[in-house]
Amino acid sequence: MTTSAETTPLAALIAQTQAQDGTRRKGVLHASVVSQLRNLIVTGVLAPGAKMNERELCEQFAVSRTPVREAIKTLIQDGLLRALPNHSAVVSDLDLDHVTALIDVVTVIEGLAGELAAKNMTEEAEAEIGLLHYRMLLHHARDELPGYFEANKAFHRKIVELAANPVLLSVWDQLALRVDRARYSSNLWPKRWKAAIEEHQLILDALAARDPQRAGEALREHVRGGLSGLVAALSERRGTVPGPATGEIGGGAGSG
Repeated sequence: MTTSAETTPLAALIAQTQAQDGTRRKGVLHASVVSQLRNLIVTGVLAPGAKMNERELCEQFAVSRTPVREAIKTLIQDGLLRALPNHSAVVSDLDLDHVTALIDVVTVIEGLAGELAAKNMTEEAEAEIGLLHYRMLLHHARDELPGYFEANKAFHRKIVELAANPVLLSVWDQLALRVDRARYSSNLWPKRWKAAIEEHQLILDALAARDPQRAGEALREHVRGGLSGLVAALSERRGTVPGPATGEIGGGAGSG
């Protein structure tokens, strides 16, 4: 069943997410502020270059300055925020070189996951992945990008889980935060968002057919195609031409 958090724009989560009485411990507040700020950055509500105003954040989250300052330190370590000489922080830019390198790694990881998952596919797993695909279709039809994004992440993670390789899953989880931001930025292009839906169907068909080679290639093409438009946009901003490893996609970009 779809929850309200999956369909509510991320900008509204601050107003909805308040700690319950008796649970406002330091660790709980820190984790809560980190989670909410991270979501706002990943989804672009807080755009690159946006300055962190501690007083305003304290008011919005209804917390003291300590958990806000600690959350900012954590997100600087994550690379989502960049510290300034005056001790303030701003949202980090998406870096072309980093995104290009990320595509190279994630392409290999998810391609291998697809091959292994196809070998381990069961009727139960097929039904679960199919349900996540249906949820993505529903969110796309309703133009609900936050809900789509959550279902999309669950779709990809389920495939990696089905690969039954703990090292592969561990590496995927370590990269998840960086991939999330790149994928969400990519999905802001409507034409590519639609193409991502079609690619998910190809992935699902290959898994259902228990075809490792087709599943692996479908996922590799999906990752390369999905994020290449983001690379093209970042390259244009820098004034360079995208390299042959990622290429370009006409009419926009996205990933799923």
